[in-house]
Amino acid sequence: MKLSTEQKLAIHELLGRAAYAYDERDMQMLENGFADNAGMSMRIAGGEIIGPFNGRDAIMELMRSSMAQQADVRRHVVSNIFFEENGENPVAISNLTLVSTLDGKAEMLATGVYRDELIEQGGAWRILKRHLELDSSY
Repeated sequence: MKLSTEQKLAIHELLGRAAYAYDERDMQMLENGFADNAGMSMRIAGGEIIGPFNGRDAIMELMRSSMAQQADVRRHVVSNIFFEENGENPVAISNLTLVSTLDGKAEMLATGVYRDELIEQGGAWRILKRHLELDSSY
């Protein structure tokens, strides 16, 4: 599938909204970014795969659980987005820089790479499969 410039821009916005929604704890916006049948997995520092978390409800429970453990303010910075378009669904690859602010001090917590398989559903782009490779634990 060859993506148009408009489609690429809409996907950029989807990835930005997902990061913003998590950081602002806007669960409705975050949930809207995932397909009903989405899946998510991750690996930290080359360790074992965590997940998969299958279905939007399971992903949202993972997000809620993660948020409940955080006393800091998080900012997920998504950058260097590019696309692979050689399968049925396009894949967006992007870098993650995770910044934490606690007691007025900001520090970088982690870096990593998102690999998001995308699908157009209900007139909007959504994440169908997300895998996150974190470079280190935090």
